[in-house]
Amino acid sequence: MRLALALAVLALALPAAQAQAPSAPKRIGFLSNNTPEAVAPYVAAFREGLREQGLVEGRDVAIEFRYANRRFDALPALARELVASGVDVILSQVTEASLAAHRATTTIPIVIVGVGDPVGVGLVPDFARPGGNVTGSSAMTIETAGKTVALLKEAAPGLARIAVLWNPANATYQRQILREVQAAARGLAIEATTYPMTDLDTIERSFTAIARDKPGGLVVLSDPAAVAHGGRIAALARDARLPSVGALPTYADQGGLIAYGPDFAELFREAAVPVARILRGAKPGELPITRPTRFVLVVNARTAKGIGVPIPPSLALRADRVVE
Repeated sequence: MRLALALAVLALALPAAQAQAPSAPKRIGFLSNNTPEAVAPYVAAFREGLREQGLVEGRDVAIEFRYANRRFDALPALARELVASGVDVILSQVTEASLAAHRATTTIPIVIVGVGDPVGVGLVPDFARPGGNVTGSSAMTIETAGKTVALLKEAAPGLARIAVLWNPANATYQRQILREVQAAARGLAIEATTYPMTDLDTIERSFTAIARDKPGGLVVLSDPAAVAHGGRIAALARDARLPSVGALPTYADQGGLIAYGPDFAELFREAAVPVARILRGAKPGELPITRPTRFVLVVNARTAKGIGVPIPPSLALRADRVVE
C-alpha cells in the first residue's frame, strides 16, 4: 500500500515538475549586411528594446548573428543558414538583407528594420496590412532623399553641381534612393554626377575624380559603406572644402557638414516590439509596417567654419543638434 501511495504521489508530482521546467529560449536570427563593429550600436539598441519588452537574453531569447561584412552577394547563403537552423524569427537589416530573408523563407516570421521602400521592392503589398510573413519598419530614406539635396542647397545657395557617392553593389536600394536624389537635383537646377563608394579604396579613387571635376557639394547616400567609412568620407570632403550632407545623423558627428535622416538605433530598439509580439503568438502579416516618428537634423558648425561655408541661421535654428 505504501508503494501504491508513493507511486500516486510521484504521478501527481511529475506533471507539476514538468510544468515548472524552464522552456528553451526562443531563437532570433539577426541578418546584417554590415560588419559586427559597424552594427554594434544597433545591436545594443535592439537588446535594450528586448529588455523593455521583458525578454532576457539567455533566459527568454537567444540571438544568432549572421554578418555579410558588406558583401551583398553573401546575404542569400547567410539567410538560408538561418532558415535551416530553425530560428523562430529573423530580424533583417535594411533592403538587401530583407530581400534575401524573404526569398529564403515564406514561413518563418521576418521583422525588417530600416528598409527604404518595402512596398516598392516587393517585400509587402501594403504598409497597414503586410500579410505573409513580413513586418517591421521602413526608414523612409527614399521619400526623404530629396530633402538632403535641398538642405545642401540651403547651406550653399550658389550650388550648381554636386557629387553623389553611391554603392552600385547595393543595387536595389541604392538605385531607388539615387533616382530621388537626381530628381531633387534637377528640380533645383543642380547637375548631379555619381561616384562609387563600394569600399575604402573606391572612395579614395572617387575623391581623386571629385577633386578633378570640382563640384560645389557632396551628397553621401545611406549605405553600409557610408556607415563604415563615414569619418574618412567627411575628412576627404573637408580637405576638398566641399560642403557635404549625409543621410545618417552620425555623419555630422564624424565631421560632415550636415546630416539628415532617421535615428537607426531607435528603429532597432523599436524592432523589439514586433519581435516580442511574434514570439508571443502574433502573426507578422497582421502587424503594420511602422515609419520613423522623428527625423534628425545635425549641423557641424566646426566643419562649416573650417571649409568657409557659413551656416544660415534658418538652418541652425531648425537643427536638432549643432556640433560645435
